[in-house]
Amino acid sequence: MDTGSIYVFIFATVQEASTNSYINELGLSPVKECSINSTMLPTTSPNSNGALGSADNARHTAGFKRYKYLRRLLHLGQMDFDFAVWQMLYLFTSPQRVYRNFHYRKQTKDQWARDDPAFLVLLGIWLCVSTVGFGLVLDMGVLETLKLLLWVVFVDCIGVGLLISTLMWVISNKYLLKQPSRNFDVEWGYAFDVHLNAFYPLLVILHFLQLFFINHIVVINSDWFVGCFVGNTLWLIAIGYYLYITFLGYNALPFLKNTVVLLYPFALLVLVYVLSVSLGWNFTKGLCWFYKFRVQ
Repeated sequence: MDTGSIYVFIFATVQEASTNSYINELGLSPVKECSINSTMLPTTSPNSNGALGSADNARHTAGFKRYKYLRRLLHLGQMDFDFAVWQMLYLFTSPQRVYRNFHYRKQTKDQWARDDPAFLVLLGIWLCVSTVGFGLVLDMGVLETLKLLLWVVFVDCIGVGLLISTLMWVISNKYLLKQPSRNFDVEWGYAFDVHLNAFYPLLVILHFLQLFFINHIVVINSDWFVGCFVGNTLWLIAIGYYLYITFLGYNALPFLKNTVVLLYPFALLVLVYVLSVSLGWNFTKGLCWFYKFRVQ
């Protein structure tokens, strides 16, 4: 063996020894290290033709994803509130960026729907604060405001949200799929997330910004053109935001077709707006009356 071969042999021996020493310091063996890395990717059996193993199938079921989502509701430390605030800001300025993040989640976590309930928690806080503000503006007592809060949270937000999400989930999977298949379908959780994304701007406009106009312009001048115009214009903007962000949500899914039909209600929205302003239908005055009627 010549001198060069000896040096190569010594270098390979030292490198192998240092590698084994490093692995031993971590408390791993080469076999264990491979087993740990293998859990990060879907596993397949030799004769499965690339199908997921039973353990990976269990982790990819809707029930398991829903369990993880609900479990994180009890652990505030595991929620990313900074990112949720970022999403809320960009839903007003650039909602397309929010849905690009949904694409990234699909690529990294194999699901379109959120796995972090931080957005839902912040939305609930916004809803509570704005409803209390409505109670103060409408001169409601503590008990009446509490009743209104329960109605708004459990009926207007959760109840109506579940109904709309389920309806859109059925419509999108039945009529908008390019190629109906088990491998491509709209997740119900994603449909609910789209509703929450669209509901947030509507909530801020109608339940927060509108509070500054109710007693001074909208209601006190409810029989005048100015009051009706200001109130109904806020409704036009809020519902327009809801329709547009809903369209963006389903248009972001590459396996859906003809999502432009979700923009068709804009024509009806503009028509109702013009008629309401012309005929003096003040939607904000009607909302205030409805809220007071609820808590009686």
